[in-house]
Amino acid sequence: MINIIDYEMGNLRSVEKAFESLGFKVRVSADPNDIKTADKVVLPGVGAFRDCIHNLRSGGFVDPLLEHINTGKPMLGICVGMQMLFDESEEFGRHQGLGLIPGKVVRFPSGMVENGERLKVPHMGWNNINIQQRSPLFNGTEDESFVYFVHSYYCDAADGNDVAASCCYGDVEFSASIWRNNIMATQFHPEKSQAVGLNIFTNFGEL
Repeated sequence: MINIIDYEMGNLRSVEKAFESLGFKVRVSADPNDIKTADKVVLPGVGAFRDCIHNLRSGGFVDPLLEHINTGKPMLGICVGMQMLFDESEEFGRHQGLGLIPGKVVRFPSGMVENGERLKVPHMGWNNINIQQRSPLFNGTEDESFVYFVHSYYCDAADGNDVAASCCYGDVEFSASIWRNNIMATQFHPEKSQAVGLNIFTNFGEL
C-alpha cells in the first residue's frame, strides 16, 4: 500500500491517478495513523514552505512519518515535499524543516539572464536533469531527461552525496532530486513529467 499524505497542501489527485494508472494500490489519507500501515509513503507539496510545514506538524503527521522512515520503508517527497526534508527554508522568513537532509531552501536570485534573455521566477516548465548517482528512482531514466518544474525556491544540499540529480536554471545549479538510504525526493513533479515521471513512479512503487 502506497499512502499519500493529505495535509491540505499537495497535488494529491494527480499523484494518486498516476500510481493507479500503473496498477499500484494507493490511498490518499488525512489520518496520520494510516502511515503506520503503509508500505511506502508519498509526501507531496504545493504552495509555500511555511504553510506546508505548519500543516504537516499541526496535523500530527511528523512523528508517524519519521517512524516510517526509521523502519527503513521507502518515502518519496515531491516539490515542497522534498524541501521540507531539509534543515530550513528562507521563504517568508526562516522556518525549520524536518532536518533529514542537511542544507537549506533558498530563493532564485532576481535578474538572472540566459542567452541574453531575463529569466523569470518561478522556474516553471520543462528542464533537463543531470543524474549524479543512480537512485532507485532513476532506473531506466536517461541522463539529461526533461522533467517539469514549478518553484521559486530551490534546495541547496550541504552534502553532495545526497544529490541524486541536479538541474541548472540560469547560473544556479540546484538539487533536482535527493537520495539518502530509503529517503527519495524530487523537486520536479513526476506526475506532470509524462513518460519519465511515470517511470519514476513505477520504480518507487516496485521498491
